[in-house]
Amino acid sequence: MTESPYRWVIIALGGLMGCVAIGAMFSLAVFQVPMSAETGWSRAGISSAMSINFIVMAFGSFAWGAASDRWGARVVTLIGAALLGLALTLASRAPTLMSFQLTFGVLVGLSASAFFAPMIATVTGWFETRRNLAVSLVSAGMGMAPLTISPLASWLITHYGWRPAMFYIGVLAWVLLIPAAMFVRRPPVAAAAPTEIKPEAGSRQISVGQALTSPQFLILGFTFFLCCAAHSGPIFHVVSYAMYCGLGSMAAVSVYSVEGLAGLGGRLLLGVLADRYGAKRVLIAALLTQAIAIACYLAVNELGEFYALAVIFGVAYGGGMPLYASLARDYFGQRIMGTVFGAATMLSSLGMSIGPIAGGWIFDHFGAYAWLYVGSAAVAVGAVLLALRFPKPTPVLA
Repeated sequence: MTESPYRWVIIALGGLMGCVAIGAMFSLAVFQVPMSAETGWSRAGISSAMSINFIVMAFGSFAWGAASDRWGARVVTLIGAALLGLALTLASRAPTLMSFQLTFGVLVGLSASAFFAPMIATVTGWFETRRNLAVSLVSAGMGMAPLTISPLASWLITHYGWRPAMFYIGVLAWVLLIPAAMFVRRPPVAAAAPTEIKPEAGSRQISVGQALTSPQFLILGFTFFLCCAAHSGPIFHVVSYAMYCGLGSMAAVSVYSVEGLAGLGGRLLLGVLADRYGAKRVLIAALLTQAIAIACYLAVNELGEFYALAVIFGVAYGGGMPLYASLARDYFGQRIMGTVFGAATMLSSLGMSIGPIAGGWIFDHFGAYAWLYVGSAAVAVGAVLLALRFPKPTPVLA
């Protein structure tokens, strides 16, 4: 069957949604210092909102992924778009740290989780060829976030203060994402699938319960968990760490942006390589590079050194992230892809929840970030060791 040209529109929509949603959530790294200075709230308290984001995002990813299997990604992303703008505008008016943690932490996490797993699952249904590149292109939207939303947030904070800046980003989310969600369509194969499908030789159709308890999912999901637990702290605290090392605020934000740009390029590069050499091999190489890069942050303190390491680290963590979706599609097919990848994303989000609050706690108690990078590098090595045990895919019905 000829693949529809509209699949490229779906990629563009997924990229835009990921950029705005994940960019709005990760912009808290830019807000952290001015918020703490103005309100007196601790960095651990502010960064815990990001940890709450990921905890809520974890369970939201599973729920939204299952919902997208049933009702389609358009409904899910439309709800997410409306909720994201509401969350940011409410958080900008939060009078206390607890109210900020609840509004930004809970609502932004819930809304952001409505985009990644549903759109990635949808894209895998639109592509039978070049699927690794396709999911990498969608994930590249997240890589654009540090190049767009973070600098925008920094500029708005400088000129208007952190509260108006967060409010304006919330309005921007409404303006961009609500119209975009209206153009999302179900994959044509899924929409036109016959009631009964004859299995191919050696293939099998499995239930959600069987999928989620299989060795394939457990290794995939917990590798995803360790991978994200390893890089979440270094990503979130890189701006604060660079400023701690003596860089100015805009220079520190630029390091974060370079990581994002490298992550964007890494998604494209590793997506092409995965189509050629296989997602498993490329992902293991990315995980190993990530572990080395995290450890090397302990030895840098100049802007040029930060830039060089940001490129390597960004390519590794950014390029590896979409490959989990490709492996999930290979293992479990399209029929339950939203649910399965939502569950995998749930584990990754729980991993991501650890770094921000751990890094904030470490800095508040030790006045430095060294132990954050030591611990993160150790966890990254664990991800490499687990990924080496990825089993071969068993053919399943799409």
